[in-house]
Amino acid sequence: MRAVEFRVGALRYLLARTLGRVSESATFGVLSGLRLGAYAPPDIPGPGWTRLKILGCGICGSDIGNVTYASSPMMEPFASFPAILGHEILAEVESTGRGVTRVVPGQRVAVDPVLSCGVRGFPADEWCRSCGLGRHGTCEMAGEEGALRIGSRPLSRGLTIGYHRDLPGGWGERMIAHESQLFPMDPRIPARLGVLAEPLSIGVHAVLNGRPDNREDILVIGSGPIAFGTIWALRSTGFAGAIVAQMKRPHEARLALSLGATEVVSPGPEARAALIETGAQAYQPIVGPEVYSAGGFSRIYDCVGTRSSLDQALRYAAPRGVVILLGCAGQIRNLDLSLVWARELTIRGFVVYGRERWSGGERHTMEITQELLAGTDAPLAEMVTHVFPLSEYRHALAAAKHHRKSGAIRVVLTPSSAGLA
Repeated sequence: MRAVEFRVGALRYLLARTLGRVSESATFGVLSGLRLGAYAPPDIPGPGWTRLKILGCGICGSDIGNVTYASSPMMEPFASFPAILGHEILAEVESTGRGVTRVVPGQRVAVDPVLSCGVRGFPADEWCRSCGLGRHGTCEMAGEEGALRIGSRPLSRGLTIGYHRDLPGGWGERMIAHESQLFPMDPRIPARLGVLAEPLSIGVHAVLNGRPDNREDILVIGSGPIAFGTIWALRSTGFAGAIVAQMKRPHEARLALSLGATEVVSPGPEARAALIETGAQAYQPIVGPEVYSAGGFSRIYDCVGTRSSLDQALRYAAPRGVVILLGCAGQIRNLDLSLVWARELTIRGFVVYGRERWSGGERHTMEITQELLAGTDAPLAEMVTHVFPLSEYRHALAAAKHHRKSGAIRVVLTPSSAGLA
């Protein structure tokens, strides 16, 4: 099968961090750790496993951060390389192994790429606390080898398909997955929308784990799929209050409004004006930017995770407000945390998805997301702005990285032109 593999190394790190500033040859090109090549698809390792044919796979910000070595190294112990990248996966079941009952060949499925203790081959009485709670996104065995054997050796460490030596991701033609990771796609959901199930589920997970009151003032910072998904998730799960969305470009503003934002503001004076409208009063310290008292947003979703976005979120939060981190915040230098204690703020982070309380029962986030997608008329598919074949992965990565120039919201790789038909 053809696939895009990423190899990590000290020399490639140095090239990416130096030459990569002036040439993409060191990040996406011939000097990088990325290669499109032919690979033998892995064998199904045991009962409960399936073989999948990839229909499409998104390129997300964490992918760009990893291939450019811009991400924090803190999570490196929970990955293994070389790896075939890609974790935002829409696929078709090609064949099933012994004991598979959740899916049948020919079904389209959304893939939960996160590896639980069960996927690692551990019996239920040996699962970690997170997996026992249905929150495998924080699996406590991710840094260890699994009980499952791949060929002659144990399953390598790693939290997620796409950053895993033994389990190929979606930037290829085929992959394997455990049936517990698969969620049959509702036939009413077109492929161009189905490929968004994974990033949309992140917004749904964050909203369901902190349902806001309709009287709250909400600010969503960011203009990527997670920000749009958060706006949509808020409305789809019943939030009827005001949502201010901070976007930079006109096409993003139009989409945010169509998904349920009450108001769209640009960073800077427009965002400040929206804050003042909440009743906030500005004060100027001797040095540094102004700070605010009273008013503010009671709940802020930071879907960017940079120093600038985090600083804004802390400054714009109301006393006892909640700042929710969905962007992949890493090492943040010179971030002043004074307002965390001075305003008694709560900071919460959410990662991926898991078992949720919904409609009187418990279901996986991706099941809930599909239910909401099947009943929505929101133009979410407009988030897929670019689709590239595997052979053009370098152009796809460039479009995703330089989204201000390309206008990209979500870039998708597909093995065939019919993959997202």
